[in-house]
Amino acid sequence: MTTLVFVHGWSVTNTSTYGLLPQRLQAQAASAGIALAVADIWLSEYVSFDDVVTMADVVRGFDHALRDLHLHDASFVCITHSTGGPVVREWLRAQRERPHAFSTIRLTHLMMLAPANFGSALAQLGKGVLSRLRAWAGGVEPGQRILDWLELGSSESLSLNLDHIHGDDAAERGQFLFVLTGDRPDRSLYDHINSYTGEDGSDGVVRIAAANLNARHAVLARQGSSNDATLAINATVAPRTAFKLIPGAAHSGLGQGVMAAAPQATVDALLRCLQVRDVGGYHQLCDAFDAQNAQRDAERVEKEPVGPFSPRVHIHDPRSMLVVRLTDEAGEPLLGARWLFEAGLPPNPDWMPQGFMLDRQANSRQGHVITFFLNHGLLAGTARVADPDNSRRTLRAAMSGHRPYSATIEPADLAGLVHHAIASSASSDDLFLILAPHQTTVLDVVLPRHVREGVFRLSQQREPEDFSHPVAGDVIP
Repeated sequence: MTTLVFVHGWSVTNTSTYGLLPQRLQAQAASAGIALAVADIWLSEYVSFDDVVTMADVVRGFDHALRDLHLHDASFVCITHSTGGPVVREWLRAQRERPHAFSTIRLTHLMMLAPANFGSALAQLGKGVLSRLRAWAGGVEPGQRILDWLELGSSESLSLNLDHIHGDDAAERGQFLFVLTGDRPDRSLYDHINSYTGEDGSDGVVRIAAANLNARHAVLARQGSSNDATLAINATVAPRTAFKLIPGAAHSGLGQGVMAAAPQATVDALLRCLQVRDVGGYHQLCDAFDAQNAQRDAERVEKEPVGPFSPRVHIHDPRSMLVVRLTDEAGEPLLGARWLFEAGLPPNPDWMPQGFMLDRQANSRQGHVITFFLNHGLLAGTARVADPDNSRRTLRAAMSGHRPYSATIEPADLAGLVHHAIASSASSDDLFLILAPHQTTVLDVVLPRHVREGVFRLSQQREPEDFSHPVAGDVIP
């Protein structure tokens, strides 16, 4: 007997958001040998649209609600959508870190549909004036505190994801995580005021790379002398997580929504996830999903009908997301610093492939955290893309990669008693190696903090001496 709990996403006010997925999953589970009785399916109703409610509040509420269930073997499986993924992952962390405050109920399978694991570019816009007016007109608040978590590069989301990257492999403990996400927006839901709703490389709300838990954490810092302006890279890769692209599915909507529309590809993938019983079976499914994703990536051309006009062509190159945190060795944020991508040897910003930069967004609460959305296919170099309806017609010519890629950081304060100097990544390092298709990399850039002798001096001069304009002096080693 399996108990299945569904957890919805941000701003949901009606359980209709689950669409037909619970019914279809239950109907097809029997043929797969999985017992899902009607009483074993629970649909969550949590509040994300109150400006006072935080992610931690929702997690406490989730734990309390679970205690009221009569669970077989004190365990359950969970299917989440969008923000529901981070909610349950935060609950799992709370279980580990505060075992006396949270229940010991065991989650065996966590199947996340379009999870905003690294946030969403839409969250910042959701906190804007127009969105607040829309929310109030509908009788609800936008849910500012939840949106704070969901904003790209938030300290809360990075904390959870860095714990995951540096943590142990949950599959080795018999706890299996799965990410299933759509591979394109629903063009009929495109908002002309907000281009993110039609962003390629996303499902219209969450970027593919932001959903994927196969991620990296890299640190770019000096390793030489105190005057060394060259930064070296060290990187850590997260434990492997099963990741599946659902072709043609979008974030929401009854037409293409990965959950609401209950596409057969979603149901099939979920049933395969539910059948995993051990770490060997889990890694076999990871391999199968990877092979299917590779096949999808090979068929990257989408033609969007535009009425009587020629179709609009979308080339679905794999994208990468790079979250850069700029600080110094004292942990102070570097505000106003300039980040410059460069290519080739010697490094030259003009040699970066045309079109590689898709978007950049600074976190509204932490301006030193910037999220870059990059075309991984163009950075790697790509073969000619032909028209699938006419192989002789070229949609995009072949493009070569311009590796190695590097970066130069130009701080705003280049002089003073305490300042920073221009620094660059080492020529022997290639930033491309810390990126991966459909994945996110968190990059901590740590610049040397130069403190000069003028900050503190000792004097034997007995006569009054004005030091309101101190001489900076040399940098303290």
